[in-house]
Amino acid sequence: MIDPSIDYLAEKVGSKYGLVIMAAKRARQLVDHAPALVESNSNKPVSIAMEEIAQGLIMAEPKANTKK
Repeated sequence: MIDPSIDYLAEKVGSKYGLVIMAAKRARQLVDHAPALVESNSNKPVSIAMEEIAQGLIMAEPKANTKK
């Protein structure tokens, strides 16, 4: 069982698609040696990113409106 659940995380972010993008970007930062914001039993970057999102430590930046 995945903890926290994907549905819970998607609600925090706004959509499952946004969750995937946010987790992937944060996981890439972790792979590139950014410090983790949580202490985790996992050594997988995506799992650590999901834990950070669940705890509200990672927030999505509002998308700028580029339409004119």
